[in-house]
Amino acid sequence: MGTTHSRPTSRRWSVITRIAVPSAVVVALAGVYGPVGHASPARAAQTTGDPRLVGRAVLPFDTFGGGPPAGALVTPNPNNGVTFPLPEQPVEGFSSIIDGREPGEYLAMEDNGFGGKAVSVDFLIRAYYLRPHFKTAQGGAGDVDVGDFISFRDPAHRLPFPIVNENTPSRLLTGGDIDPESLQRGPNGDLWVGDEFGPWILHFGPHGRLLDPPYDVPGLHSPNNPLFDPVTATQPNSRGFEAMSISPDGRFLYAALEGPTVADTDKTRRNVYVFNVPRHRFTGRVLHYRTEADSFMVADMTAVGGHRVVVIERDAGSGLNALFRKLYVVDLRSTGADGFLSKTEAVDLAAIPDPELVSLPAIHDGDVGLGNPFRVTCESIEAVHQLVGSKVLLACDNNLPNSGRNPTRPDDNEFIVVDVPALRQ
Repeated sequence: MGTTHSRPTSRRWSVITRIAVPSAVVVALAGVYGPVGHASPARAAQTTGDPRLVGRAVLPFDTFGGGPPAGALVTPNPNNGVTFPLPEQPVEGFSSIIDGREPGEYLAMEDNGFGGKAVSVDFLIRAYYLRPHFKTAQGGAGDVDVGDFISFRDPAHRLPFPIVNENTPSRLLTGGDIDPESLQRGPNGDLWVGDEFGPWILHFGPHGRLLDPPYDVPGLHSPNNPLFDPVTATQPNSRGFEAMSISPDGRFLYAALEGPTVADTDKTRRNVYVFNVPRHRFTGRVLHYRTEADSFMVADMTAVGGHRVVVIERDAGSGLNALFRKLYVVDLRSTGADGFLSKTEAVDLAAIPDPELVSLPAIHDGDVGLGNPFRVTCESIEAVHQLVGSKVLLACDNNLPNSGRNPTRPDDNEFIVVDVPALRQ
């Protein structure tokens, strides 16, 4: 693992190096994230079955994790004034989040960096241990501590193609090599990653060492796959394995494509491929999820008990143009007459009730989408993780230097906790 150098204003905390069993962590978290027994607005929201915002924490965009400079090939956004290259590796762009090593800590994985393969070759792929101090109706700082990190690397040359750091001893992986979008921890503490460049499922050890060659679906490849001619791509650019859940028993991964295949005439179809974890292979079984519009994306999903998962489906808008982003509950055993998975809307992320005004006050002048209702304004809301019971944690991939919450500033990293009554059913 590496160590980080957070912004000087960040609270520091001691690093714990053991890895705990994730299920044990969940039990210990009960009561931590949601207000209990307060004022009537919250009680009314629970009674009527409305979801509500119960916690929010923000990590500034200019938080760095040490290491070499990054972003030398990024074109700055003239509207927000960020200077590139950045002096260190930015702690930003979280595409997945899972439990950490102790209660209140999470492991948040970055994606390929700056929103594209060509411009992310100097962005090192990492997953950071974070400790949010959520602002709730009872108070709270609303900030995030950054701890140590996992560096994803390929010292044993498992990838069947040259990487950016090909001839270095550690062979650290960059955003020019892989585009990790989803992360799950296996029963033995190993890490399974859904990637868009293949698309592949990648298998790493607990500390980020690539263990196996990539697992692919025969006949499926993106234009970023270095083993194929881009002209023959069967999957559009940046529409690979965006979402991936693991069954509660750890036996199966469910890897969902963000968009339709090139050949599919039904552009609302999103294939979900089933992977057998103990046997290290795809089973050949494919489920089908239908989006509400051709252009909408499956952004993440996570198991919430039994055969149920929650799925983020979103548009490509940002700021006040972020109009469609919803959380659905899906039973993987239930399909409609059309053969698609049945889904039930659980939360409209563009209008989350915030009766206790957890999202206020604004951090910066000009912030939008705060108050009641609260709006998720980042373009890429790409991480969802169940906390305790009906509470879920969501995080943004801010693709620095994108703007959303504030048109004059790059997006900070937001972590929000929503109580979802549909999960109590």
